[in-house]
Amino acid sequence: MWTRFALTVAAVGLISTAAAAGQSPQAAPKPPANEDCLACHGDADAKRADGRTIAVDAKRFEGSTHGPMACVDCHADLAKLTEFPHTDTLAKVACASCHDDIGSKYHDSIHAWAKEKAGLTAAAPACADCHGRHDILKKTDAASRVARANIPSTCGSCHAGIKQKYDAGIHAVALKKGQSNAPVCSDCHTAHTIQRADTTAWRLGLTAECGTCHAGVVASFERTFHGKVNQLGSTRVAACADCHGAHDILPASNPASTISSGHLVATCGKCHAGSNERFVKYDPHPDPQNYKRGAILWWANRFYWVLIPGCFGFFGLHSLLWFWRSRRNGKERGR
Repeated sequence: MWTRFALTVAAVGLISTAAAAGQSPQAAPKPPANEDCLACHGDADAKRADGRTIAVDAKRFEGSTHGPMACVDCHADLAKLTEFPHTDTLAKVACASCHDDIGSKYHDSIHAWAKEKAGLTAAAPACADCHGRHDILKKTDAASRVARANIPSTCGSCHAGIKQKYDAGIHAVALKKGQSNAPVCSDCHTAHTIQRADTTAWRLGLTAECGTCHAGVVASFERTFHGKVNQLGSTRVAACADCHGAHDILPASNPASTISSGHLVATCGKCHAGSNERFVKYDPHPDPQNYKRGAILWWANRFYWVLIPGCFGFFGLHSLLWFWRSRRNGKERGR
């Protein structure tokens, strides 16, 4: 009896399986291809209802770093779209879904803070504001918005006043002459971890940042009172930008420079009230190895290099001889 029941259940199961296998499952909708999107967005005159363009240059997109990708790789909410046109409002593209490390760095920056916490959603830049949208190029490409030579212009699209000052400075002049090592915005401020420039942490790190290019100058600064106090964590003393400026840095030979002979009294006077011509003769970057910069310091340095080893050598020898004489006298007394 139980055998007949088991055979009946098995037979019913086989029939159900065969029936299910005979039915073709409904195929999942195929994501829209780039050609489907370009059918509308490839029109150079395509615009939103408010007049903003939604056109995409197919050739520029194909030549971009994202050219091999599909539109729905970024616009993921359209991957299951079956009817066109789609709604006007789409989900924001999440660049961090691929660039998670850079996304986390940006999230901790002042730009992200302004956009996410301060409510400056339209003013604060996001990825596309610096890198572009459908024409993104590698930073090694000279036409890229984030190519080294183009970074000042890219940042200047928001920071126009600072860009104007930078263009007047020695760093911009060097960059325009083709000197690839001339500093641009991202060298001092970084690219994705940009912070406020009025914080204690920023001011304390400023000297080291300048030292990545001006190692010798920073080493001489660290020999001074200013440098020593700065290294101890105080921001009450002058650092590089306090004397040289931040973006419109000029050489001392330029009359407009904050460290030119005509402006030194005013520059030092920002901290030292009552500064005069005699006061500003102080050397803020002493170098005991540079005779031309300061002969007195050079000679003093040489003198002490002789005096100190000489003193230790003389008294060391004196002590050894005294010890030897004491041992000899002790042996003589013991006889």
